[in-house]
Amino acid sequence: MKKNRERFCNREREFMYEFKVGSQCFELRVPLQFPVQENASHLHGRLMLLHNLPCFIENDLKEALSQFIEEESLGDYDRDAEVSLAALKSGEVDLHQLANTWAKAYAETTLEYARPEEPSWDEDFADVYHDLIHSPASETLLNLEHNYFVSISELIGERDVELKKLRERQGIEMEKVMQELGKSLTDQDVNSLAAQHFESQQDLENKWMNELKQSTAIQKQEYQEWVIKLHQDLKNPNNSSLSEEIKVQPSQFRESTEANGRIYEEQRKLEESFTIHLGAQLKTMHNLRLLRADMLDFCKHKRNHRSGVKLHRLQTALSLYSTSLCGLVLLVDNRINSYSGIKRDFATVCQECTDFHFPRIEEQLEVVQQVVLYARTQRRNKLKESHDSGNQNGESDDKTKNSDRNYLNILPEIHVAFHLCVDDNVKSGNITARDPAIMGLRNILKVCCTHDITTISIPLLLVHDMSEEMTIPWCLRRAELVFKCVKGFMMEMASWDGGISRTVQFLVPQSISEEMFYQLSNMLPQIFRVSSTLTLTSKH
Repeated sequence: MKKNRERFCNREREFMYEFKVGSQCFELRVPLQFPVQENASHLHGRLMLLHNLPCFIENDLKEALSQFIEEESLGDYDRDAEVSLAALKSGEVDLHQLANTWAKAYAETTLEYARPEEPSWDEDFADVYHDLIHSPASETLLNLEHNYFVSISELIGERDVELKKLRERQGIEMEKVMQELGKSLTDQDVNSLAAQHFESQQDLENKWMNELKQSTAIQKQEYQEWVIKLHQDLKNPNNSSLSEEIKVQPSQFRESTEANGRIYEEQRKLEESFTIHLGAQLKTMHNLRLLRADMLDFCKHKRNHRSGVKLHRLQTALSLYSTSLCGLVLLVDNRINSYSGIKRDFATVCQECTDFHFPRIEEQLEVVQQVVLYARTQRRNKLKESHDSGNQNGESDDKTKNSDRNYLNILPEIHVAFHLCVDDNVKSGNITARDPAIMGLRNILKVCCTHDITTISIPLLLVHDMSEEMTIPWCLRRAELVFKCVKGFMMEMASWDGGISRTVQFLVPQSISEEMFYQLSNMLPQIFRVSSTLTLTSKH
């Protein structure tokens, strides 16, 4: 049938149109390839422009062209249908196979005939967890998660101690070998020992990595099974052991010791809060915060189980499966890995506790790598097609080669971590509102609108650490640029989501001075429209 369809449809037909200009008769003949892929209105416009046709025939020509395309297309469809029916009657086509094909097409594209989707384990667990975290069992859930976290922290501490001892021992061995270099030992002996040391480190790291992976997998399975069982027990009001099951016993809280040296020091935060209204006619209220803090402080699971820390974790857990998610922006390079910089620090934080809801960070990065690889292949194919058609120049080839060269855990206060790729250009003072980093922020805010993220933390200066070239004028110019751009993006957001109130947190590095912080704090209300309070007094 495909051959017959090609015979009827893939053919050229001539469109003929006659018109008069004064006493002269003219005839327009245009070859058309069927099926016609181009829009009839576009084709009509091209004909008018290409042949310099008079304007008074414009409407008549458009009507005649559309009618010709419609009649010829319907004729092709009719002939194709006749051939298909003849093939079916003659037995050339299997009736049962055709019926199965039609049934599959209807089931896959028409909701009325589609099979109901069976809920997955992840969806069931999400619903159950959402119910429990909003029940009296919420504190028990947080305590259990904390105990699991301490257990993993102890394992990581043991790993670090063992790796440290191995490196110290290897350092002593290498020192002795270097002293004998040129006497009884050669460069080859030194290289051989270095290779042995590297292999020993790799073996030990792999051993601990597998042990941690196995421990987190066991914890995740135990936790999810316990959550499901507890939810089932809550549905049974006659269960007498239920109160004991969710009873909170402070003596059972496990705290990590300071001996492992993995206590994070909390530094003093500076913070200013503002309420603003944005919009031309329908104004939307937003909350803005300026903080001097480390971006990863929002991700770290605190080891001390104080009430304030528990409240932060409870708030994050309550909104996990909701329409009020929290996110932050990490500035990273364009290599999809977790080997260096803040990517490594973020991966370390993620690995410190078991992820009970989402795939591990390594698995998520693998998915991102596959998506990027597919997108790059698609982009390369499009560039190749453009090059073959004569629309590609040498400069784009160089860009393609360069681009080819560069190929969740419930965190305490966030649900989503955006990785914004930047380069050393952000350290210069000449970036503009069209810089890729700024446009990346716009894309992130757009994703926040489409995925119910109502709180987002942004590095105000587009850097996580200060350096010598970042002077006071540099900081003021950069902050002004980011403030103004984010304000414009937030005004755009009103058209994206209908005007939902959001919280935007601007973070500056901890090494910034208090004087600089308060200069930035004074700049913010000058750029945004800060709500002023009114004091009403009654007249006696």
